[in-house]
Amino acid sequence: MSELKTNKISTNDQNNVAIDNALGLKSYTTAQRDALTSVAGDMIYNSDDSKPQIYNGTAWEGFGSDLLSVSYLVIAGGGGGSGSGTSGNAGAGGAGGYRVGYASETSGGGASYNENPFTATKGTGYTVTVGAGGAGTDFPGTAGQGTSSVFATISTTGGGGGGDFDSAPSTGGSGGGGSSGTGITGNQTGAAGIVGEGFAGGTAARGVTYGGAGGGGSSSVGSGTGASGNGGDGGNGTSSSITGSAVTRAGGGGGGAEPGSTAGSGGSGGGGQGGNGGGQSADGTVNTGSGGGGEGQNGGDGGSGGSGVVILRFVTSNGSVSVGAGLTSSSATDGDDTVVTFTAGTGTITFS
Repeated sequence: MSELKTNKISTNDQNNVAIDNALGLKSYTTAQRDALTSVAGDMIYNSDDSKPQIYNGTAWEGFGSDLLSVSYLVIAGGGGGSGSGTSGNAGAGGAGGYRVGYASETSGGGASYNENPFTATKGTGYTVTVGAGGAGTDFPGTAGQGTSSVFATISTTGGGGGGDFDSAPSTGGSGGGGSSGTGITGNQTGAAGIVGEGFAGGTAARGVTYGGAGGGGSSSVGSGTGASGNGGDGGNGTSSSITGSAVTRAGGGGGGAEPGSTAGSGGSGGGGQGGNGGGQSADGTVNTGSGGGGEGQNGGDGGSGGSGVVILRFVTSNGSVSVGAGLTSSSATDGDDTVVTFTAGTGTITFS
């Protein structure tokens, strides 16, 4: 172990040694700590646990607050796609907000920073909520916005619903795509996303036979449409390896197309395919927070948004978690870590 060094040492009136400067302990991860040759009394700062630790001759013990570093992926429910009547083709739903605090992964919406893991206090209850996807709708009607997902103080915003002939798309974690209809002013303009969560929906050209725009995804804007009957593609989702395997989630839905034209494809990560009147638009994939597809003229309902997901990861030897009633979850291990995936419900969890 390293020796204690300080710039200034003094004594007080009782002749006890005092250190005038702050004492900075050497920082180690748990793996680095365990590789040390330690003797009783050695002290370090554990950067995985976010606390100082002392070696008792047999094991490392923490002191101060009993904290646990928890990595997370929190994705809200995706927005629903809209249906269409005889006057235009509908826009698709945007993906739910995407926030991640794991490794060097980046949250959605063009954020230029990486979020830190959450520091949990053992014995304290924390809320977990998995947001539902927004409902797809037939014309006339307003496509549903997805609902928020939550872990402790980490919250994400539901994806925006797609626009139709007389309803503008809605903002959300990622925004809904615009409609090509000739109804209310502005319904063709894609709705905004939220920086740090997702991107805007695409903008559709105004014209009865033009295609609807794609919904925004967590990593890119939904595709707009020009003077053709084809639908715009959904914005792409984002890949995370928090479970130990790379999985892409939170894609925008594909826009509706003129009958006989090509409907928009769902964005990577589970976005729902658009419809073209002759084929039904698709829902966003469950537990990806992806947007539902928009429908083409005289088709059925727009696709519903996919439900969200909350995934937590922490070092197994550092703690455990108790899951309260109301939540659907599963637990797995990846190397030295525990990974807990919440797929439905709302409730309280406690670390110990």
